[in-house]
Amino acid sequence: MSSHPAAVVAGTGAHLPRRVVGNTDDPLARLDTTDEWIRSRTGIKARRWVEPGESTGDLAVQAGHQALRSAGIKGVDLVLLSTTTPDHHSPGTAPWVAAQLGLGTVPAFDVAAACAGFTYAVAAGDAWIRAGMADSVLVIGAETLSTITDKSDRGTAVVFADGAGAVVLRRGTVEEAGAVLATRLGSDGTQKDLAIIAAGGARWPEENQTAARGERCLRMQGPQMFTHAVRRMTEVSRMLLETVGWQVSDVEAFIGHQANQRILDKVADLVGIPPAHCLGNLHRVGNTSSASIPLVMDEAVRDKSVSPGARTLLTAFGGGAVWGAVAMTWPDIQVSH
Repeated sequence: MSSHPAAVVAGTGAHLPRRVVGNTDDPLARLDTTDEWIRSRTGIKARRWVEPGESTGDLAVQAGHQALRSAGIKGVDLVLLSTTTPDHHSPGTAPWVAAQLGLGTVPAFDVAAACAGFTYAVAAGDAWIRAGMADSVLVIGAETLSTITDKSDRGTAVVFADGAGAVVLRRGTVEEAGAVLATRLGSDGTQKDLAIIAAGGARWPEENQTAARGERCLRMQGPQMFTHAVRRMTEVSRMLLETVGWQVSDVEAFIGHQANQRILDKVADLVGIPPAHCLGNLHRVGNTSSASIPLVMDEAVRDKSVSPGARTLLTAFGGGAVWGAVAMTWPDIQVSH
C-alpha cells in the first residue's frame, strides 16, 4: 500500500449570524421582486446577514474555534483565511483570527479568490502539508457580503449572504478517510468584470468618495456569470476526475459552491452527478461565497449524511475569474459540536 503523505480533514466548524432575512423581509421587500421570483431564479428562501459591528473576523473566529474543537487540537502550524470581505484593506484578517484563537505566532494570511477561495485555500494547505512545511493547517472561509452589497440592487441583494466555515487539515496518508487526493485550480483575468467592486482599490482610490454607490459595492453580470460558472465548474470537475482516475459513478458526494441552484443543477447534470449525491444548503443560507462549501461540509458531518471514506468532489467558481476543485474522501469525524 502507498504511504504518500496527504492532507486529511480532521475537523470541521461553522458559524452563521443570527439575523435571518427572508425574501419578503426588509430591505428585500422594498425591491421590485417577489418571493416566487427570487426562489425560481436562485433557489434561495432566506439568508443570514451580520448586525452592525459584526465582522468577517468575528465569524471566522467562531468557525475556527469549532473546527479546532472538532479536531481535538488546540494548535496548528498555519492559518489560511479565504475572504472577499476582510476586516480591513490592511493588515490581513488571518493574523488577528489566529491571535483570537490563541494560536500564537504561527504564519497566517488571507486568500483572496472570491467564491472559489475555499478550494484555493485547501490547495494551499494541502501543498504546505505535502511539502513538509506544516503538520496541521486551519482553513477558514468567512464572508460578510452584506457589507459590500447594494441593498437596492436586486441582482445582488437577494443572493449574497454572510457566514463562516472551517476545516482542520492534518498530515496523514492517502488511504485515510478525509484525505485530499488532488486539487485543480484555474483563472482568467480577462473576465475580471464579471463580479467586481470597481472603486476603493489602487486603480480607483476614491480619496474623496466621489464614485457612485454602485461602484463601491459588488456588481455582478448575472447571465455571463452563469455561463462562465457552469462551463468552468464542469470542466474542472471532469479534469479532476480524470486526474484521480474516478468514473462519475464513483462520486458519492458532490458539493458545488452554493451560488445559484440553477447553476448547481446544471453543473451536476453536465458532469453526471445524480441529485441524490448533491449536498447543499443554499435555500436556507444564501450565497456565502468562500464560506459556502465548508458550511455544507460541517452540516453533513453533523448530520452524518455521508459515510466516512465516500468519494467526494468539491468545485467552485468566483469573480476574478477563478475556479477550483478538490477530490477527497469523506472524513471520519466524531461530532462534538
